[in-house]
Amino acid sequence: MRATLHTLEHTIRQRRAADPSTSYVAKLTARGRAKIAQKVGEEAVETVIAAMEGDRASVVGESADLLFHLAVLLADMDIALDDVLDELDRREGVSGITEKASRPAD
Repeated sequence: MRATLHTLEHTIRQRRAADPSTSYVAKLTARGRAKIAQKVGEEAVETVIAAMEGDRASVVGESADLLFHLAVLLADMDIALDDVLDELDRREGVSGITEKASRPAD
């Protein structure tokens, strides 16, 4: 999985500076972080809707869209995918309830 995601990360980082008329990543990047974040939210909602409908094929497709747009957002914020994967590794074996309780209160 890491290889596929790293390939995606590399491709996105290369395409950010491309011509927006020929690259969706460049076009989205040119529209700004708010638009990128909006797309992440849209894809998350579409994934939830597909899940609630029990549509496995749509959940797969929407999840791919969600991961793609999240990778664009991470690139825009100059956050390496490895930073996110390292955080997931850190949480491995830690109860979700325990992990959430360790976070600062909002």
